[in-house]
Amino acid sequence: MGDRFADQNVIKRLLSESRTWAFVGLTDNPERTAYDQARLLQTRGKRIVPVNPAGETVLGEPGYASLAQVPSPVDVVGIYRRAEFAGAVVDEAIAAGMGAVWLPLGVVDEAAAQRALDAGLDVVMNRCPGVEWALRR
Repeated sequence: MGDRFADQNVIKRLLSESRTWAFVGLTDNPERTAYDQARLLQTRGKRIVPVNPAGETVLGEPGYASLAQVPSPVDVVGIYRRAEFAGAVVDEAIAAGMGAVWLPLGVVDEAAAQRALDAGLDVVMNRCPGVEWALRR
């Protein structure tokens, strides 16, 4: 895998220039990694859009059952689902016209990441947004 899906320029740009992040798999459980990462980015000025089957409100932001239901543009889609579900989320992000997908540590799907690149999306895979943010401080 190498660093093909961890281009430092892309990471830097997504962290510094993005405004809205959809977190697929985000629930109101503070023990989950998605919650921790969403809260961190929210405190850094990012708007968080929770995406989960229940469409529940998380961190004060209304949730949606799917990316297709999100009414406003999203800069980055964080995929906080197991790797076997990442491909379907990537395909949904492509269909919805999202700008980038970020697959965090442990979520690796080379074929899905390549489909996203081929569709013109920026891709970061197997990297933690919180760690990458800290490295740039």
